Amino acid sequence: MSTSTAARRAAPLAEILLQATQVVVTVMAGRTPDAALGRVALPLRPATMEAVYTALRAYGRADFFLARLMDRPLKDAEVRALLLLALNRLERAPDDAYRVVDQAVTAAQSLANGRFKGVVNGVLRNFMRQRIELVQAAQADSVATWQHPLWWIERVQRDHPDRWQDILAAGNTHPPLVLRVNRRRLASADFLTQLDAVGIAARRLDDAAVLIEKAVAVDAIPGFRAGLCSVQDWGAQSVPQRLELQDGLRVLDACAAPGGKTAHLLETNDLELTALDVDAARTLRIRQNLDRLGLHATIKTADACAVASWWDGRPFDRILADVPCSASGVARRHPDAKWLRRETDVADLAQRQTAILEALWPTLAPGGKMLYVTCSVFEQENSAQVHDFLVRHKDARRADASLPTALLPNAEHDGFFFVLLQKA
Repeated sequence: MSTSTAARRAAPLAEILLQATQVVVTVMAGRTPDAALGRVALPLRPATMEAVYTALRAYGRADFFLARLMDRPLKDAEVRALLLLALNRLERAPDDAYRVVDQAVTAAQSLANGRFKGVVNGVLRNFMRQRIELVQAAQADSVATWQHPLWWIERVQRDHPDRWQDILAAGNTHPPLVLRVNRRRLASADFLTQLDAVGIAARRLDDAAVLIEKAVAVDAIPGFRAGLCSVQDWGAQSVPQRLELQDGLRVLDACAAPGGKTAHLLETNDLELTALDVDAARTLRIRQNLDRLGLHATIKTADACAVASWWDGRPFDRILADVPCSASGVARRHPDAKWLRRETDVADLAQRQTAILEALWPTLAPGGKMLYVTCSVFEQENSAQVHDFLVRHKDARRADASLPTALLPNAEHDGFFFVLLQKA
């Protein structure tokens, strides 16, 4: 039995809803859910996380229903969050409706001195009675249908006129769990044998990537703590190949935390690698990841744009510029980003990306190559960014291999954009 299944069976749904309510309130206040989830007691955390992330992916839909089930907006943030969570469960599991209502009302007793028990009961029972009409009404509303903010929907429609529906639909699904086998330690075929021995169903995607058919806790994965594998999206695992590495190169991973790509580069080739990140706490995670895998790099905490504070003047043969972005290609992994992000943030992020590229380019050796990477599906951060860079730098050219530049999110990988730039 997985940890998540055990938690769901051991804890009453009301307790899970209460814990999830506090996390959703945190997100509605403009913060990411990570810290709030970290405060949830460990036995409850997997089930709480599942409830929160499922509700956030479908926030636009539950919000649509709630607006039509209440005469006026509900001001109490906790009760509102509880109702969003419960409405999400009611639509997904109609056969469990009476338990969901009962447990939501029980949870409401612990909020606002129980003053909203009747409201919670009434709203949820009205949803059960009006379900068909509400679902039909939602089909005419873009946000309720596609479960993304309207500006996001319109941008994806404009940037990907032939694939926009697939991209938005993928953003509402549960993300795949893909492992990267540490090929310095074992082959993927041997790792699949180890997974099968403990009853974990999986299939091989390539020489290093293994897709887990049903998500499990990392502690249940054989050899994870011993450094035999890492969790990394299949799309992200193409970086070493795209960067055209070979042993002995001097390499910079410029926005490295938490270190997944850093480790993969070192697993693939013997490199003189510097890993850089602006956040000290995240830089520590690079060290922890490398220690688990038995790998070494020079790790520095610094702003990539403040070159004088971290560069020793020796040019790099390769640079990985996995820049900060909107994360629109990985929205299903970070569903809070859909609702916390604003359209103006995309332009701000594009400016930051430009600054990083301009700062890093002088540190690249003549003939060296820099891989520009985002986990975005927005063209302003992708093709438009690269076009403008090539206009400004006549000593730069694209040096892409046969691999596709854009990966759009699907059942096996998230959304990414890659361009390899070479200095004349």
